Amino acid sequence: MRNFKLLALLCSVSMLVAGCASKHIVRASPPSVSVPPPDETAPMPAPTAPPAATVTEEPPPEVESTVPPPVAGKRPAAPRRPATTESADSTPAKPAAPQISPQLSPRDLESTRKNTTANIMTAEQNLQLSNGRQLSAAQKDLAEKIKGFLSQSHDAIRSDDWVRAQNLAEKARVLSTDLVKSF
Repeated sequence: MRNFKLLALLCSVSMLVAGCASKHIVRASPPSVSVPPPDETAPMPAPTAPPAATVTEEPPPEVESTVPPPVAGKRPAAPRRPATTESADSTPAKPAAPQISPQLSPRDLESTRKNTTANIMTAEQNLQLSNGRQLSAAQKDLAEKIKGFLSQSHDAIRSDDWVRAQNLAEKARVLSTDLVKSF
């Protein structure tokens, strides 16, 4: 029993000594950012009322101040627009934003039209294959995206933007191929 107490004492002392020797306390350097002093603004004194005059004289002309005095804690009110008596029809409407699209040569335009038409036909045929099938949520979402791309492609064709129509039709075709593969 005596050996057990001696062994426990030696273990405790060795752990205590070993733990202290391996600890290195490093102090953190103070932050290098200085805090600016708080803004000290003196409150504005309350305006005093001028003494009442008994003689009625012509009041001095009003002078408009361009800068209102600052009020602590409040933002100045936004200037109000004067009410107009003109009708809304008299204001000119903004012109539509111009459509920027690259100019294609006649041969490139014909090639773009063929590719766009082929992609639209393929996407619509693949989409028809999904009709009457029980679709999962992911497949329904994919079908809706395909319909959206096809609709946007048709709109681009109506506005004679064949490059955009081709890009949208290509997206619809690729998604429709993925949809058919997922059956």
